[in-house]
Amino acid sequence: MRMDGIPFGTTDWEDVPVTVHPGERGEARWRTRHFGDIRVRMVEYSPGYVADHWCSKGHILLVLEGSLRTELKDGRVVELKPGSSYQVADNAEAHRSSTAVGAKLFIVD
Repeated sequence: MRMDGIPFGTTDWEDVPVTVHPGERGEARWRTRHFGDIRVRMVEYSPGYVADHWCSKGHILLVLEGSLRTELKDGRVVELKPGSSYQVADNAEAHRSSTAVGAKLFIVD
């Protein structure tokens, strides 16, 4: 990932509009900023959220609040708590997430 042509700036995430993305169960609420080809998001999953698809997009993801369960298509499962993160490349390992209690995430992709 190259980060060119992005001047110094700050983001007050409360000022970024929310888009709602329904899951198989629950919903994801995204606040999204774009910087060239880079997407930066603050995402909140409702309690009981289950993704409705396998994702093959690469991400760097940090859990800020709650807990996140991420299942990989090969059967591995990781449980993340606040302060935990994962990284995966585009088209590397399909994954999908869920949460019993809800989660707030910071994601760069």
